[in-house]
Amino acid sequence: MDYYKALGVEKNASESEIKKAYRKMAQKHHPDTGQGDEKKFKEVTEAYEVLSDKQKRAQYDQFGSAGGGFGGGGQGFGGFDFRNVNVNFGGSGGFGDIFDNFFGGGQRAQKKGPRKGSDIEMVLQLSFEEAVFGVSKEVEIAAYDNCETCKGNGAAPGTELKTCDGCSGTGQQIRMQRTPFGQIQTSSVCASCQGAGKIPEKKCDTCEGEGRMMKNKRLTVNIPAGIHDQAVVRYSGKGEAGQMAGPHGDLFLHISVAKSDEFERVNNDIYTTQHIHVLQAIMGDEMKVKTIHGEELLKIPAGTQSGSVLKLKDFGIQKVGGSTKGDHHVKIVVDIPKKISGKEKKHYEALIELADLEVTPQKRGLFG
Repeated sequence: MDYYKALGVEKNASESEIKKAYRKMAQKHHPDTGQGDEKKFKEVTEAYEVLSDKQKRAQYDQFGSAGGGFGGGGQGFGGFDFRNVNVNFGGSGGFGDIFDNFFGGGQRAQKKGPRKGSDIEMVLQLSFEEAVFGVSKEVEIAAYDNCETCKGNGAAPGTELKTCDGCSGTGQQIRMQRTPFGQIQTSSVCASCQGAGKIPEKKCDTCEGEGRMMKNKRLTVNIPAGIHDQAVVRYSGKGEAGQMAGPHGDLFLHISVAKSDEFERVNNDIYTTQHIHVLQAIMGDEMKVKTIHGEELLKIPAGTQSGSVLKLKDFGIQKVGGSTKGDHHVKIVVDIPKKISGKEKKHYEALIELADLEVTPQKRGLFG
């Protein structure tokens, strides 16, 4: 199946054009209208689910229906119930919003009972050293947390939850509605219990029956050694408390690592530059260089050329969650002296004669 043809749009159609086309096709083919076509409705729903998602659309554009498990003729998402689809348009709704516009709610299953809390995302700034060696940080977040008085169920201490009178415990309110497409039965979340099916006999005075309260809380988070810039660390259950005593969401920390004035990081390797005298390059030498683990002795072989890179194995950054380390790479820059003393001049001239070089005073530059 060609998803673009199914929606009647061009391949370069914008997100708004795809959304508009789906609204039109869904209205035309929805089975609840009495004149709809369930098969075609499933096809346009499948097409929209793929083309409205940037990642799925890119995969489909590259590989067609054979890539990524997309199937033709409504088989790519086989087994889904077109009455209970859940695709986000970027707002709080999704297909449900479309059906609300068409049919006042449609016959959709509504989730009832405890619901997981929202995730929290925040940026955590780290110094270069903190990212290299790991660190424990205290972060402060403002989020909904369970009411300490009622433990999240919204009922005053000593009281219980009772069946909601507004929906008889179903969590939904059913009604019949006349539309241009005929009479349709619609359902919506019960306004009294918010889909839970139960309400407190007496509301908790602390949270006024909400079960949650906005709080500022401090958390200690452990950042592993070797963490990279722009990495995301997930802390399960550290997000907002869920509604109706539902589980907490998660906390996602987006890591931002400051640059170092001394070290350059590439993956788990460290790069630095070391200047040496021309005689050290010729004769070879040993010298101490600064690494992230402290000073280390670097052996410079005789005849080292400017631009050469020497390696200190295992003096780089530890792999996250592992024991292996990267290496420290030292780029050598050979410095040519701009000025020399009279004594140095005599020694250089002796070396010129020893090397049997024909260097005239005019060609000697700093020797002349």
